[in-house]
Amino acid sequence: MGIWSRLGNVINNYINDFTGDTDARLGQGSYSRTTGDPDLDAAYDELNEFLNRKETRGESRSGYASSNSGAFTGGKLPPEELRADFEYLGVPFGADAETCKAAYKKLLKIHHPDRHAGHEGNYKKATEKSAKINAAYDRIERWRNS
Repeated sequence: MGIWSRLGNVINNYINDFTGDTDARLGQGSYSRTTGDPDLDAAYDELNEFLNRKETRGESRSGYASSNSGAFTGGKLPPEELRADFEYLGVPFGADAETCKAAYKKLLKIHHPDRHAGHEGNYKKATEKSAKINAAYDRIERWRNS
């Protein structure tokens, strides 16, 4: 299938979204459907899987987490200088140690230089990214252990 045919399918599917299932567009239904384009079908499946995982962890589709999200629950509040580090790890400001460690491991698994050793440019970017991830996690852990 050529690029123009695939683009036409994507545009048709986009147009059909406005006349199709409004519950799905409003976040109240399933986003999974068959479009005829294997890449778009895979993207819808991945989106649906992601949304289902969030709901099983107790998070809503709106992006707001429930009370067990790992956000700051007590103790001493982290200094504002660490806000960027928490954001870099993708966790709420003041997240507990377990949440920070899980996010740290997940990011390193994705951005570890060994995973990108076959491509010089990606290897260099991954090295820089993993150094920033390590630095952010180290600063948070040093504050936590002080």
